[in-house]
Amino acid sequence: MSQFFDTHPLNPQPRLIKQAAQIIAQGGLVALPTDSCYALACRLDDKTAVERLRRLRGIDDKHHLTLMCRDLSELGNFARVDNRQYRWLKGATPGAYVFILEATKEVPRRLSHPSRKTIGVRVPDNAIAQALLAETGEPLLSATLQLPGDEVPLNDPAQIRARLEKLLDLVICGGPAPAQPSTVIDLTSGEPVLVRAGRGDIARFGL
Repeated sequence: MSQFFDTHPLNPQPRLIKQAAQIIAQGGLVALPTDSCYALACRLDDKTAVERLRRLRGIDDKHHLTLMCRDLSELGNFARVDNRQYRWLKGATPGAYVFILEATKEVPRRLSHPSRKTIGVRVPDNAIAQALLAETGEPLLSATLQLPGDEVPLNDPAQIRARLEKLLDLVICGGPAPAQPSTVIDLTSGEPVLVRAGRGDIARFGL
């Protein structure tokens, strides 16, 4: 049965953030708010937790998972970024975007796309997500909290708790979130390519 932390959306309680980080460090799978919809998250290098996340989402290894990073300096350890890509990233982070980039060797092979060797990365503009990333001291592996058969992501923490109480270790409640996923932009070809339209404005990319 999952725990439920009622967290202030702008000034998250340090005690709750610390407990949430401990749950993740112990192999927990959590639901947390972002600047788009709620997301699932776990440790990057926890194979069991990653497999739980994929099962819950109903996705295979061809579906990009996302590295949720605190800032661009953290992102550089896991994705290859040239000067032009960096300018795109700098202008749009933090924000409701996931960027598909070439993965570095720091990314475990099972987490990058099996044929393209790419990875999705994001820097969320959300106080709770940022506090948790700061407390864990490393990126988290994440995915939109949209269940198989659902047409839209989950954005109500009470509903998340009701549906997934026995499948998650923690629901971090930060109030209702936007009912839109992040916008996904592929930057691997040199020019931005829209993969999924979502909450992030695509006009800044000329799309």
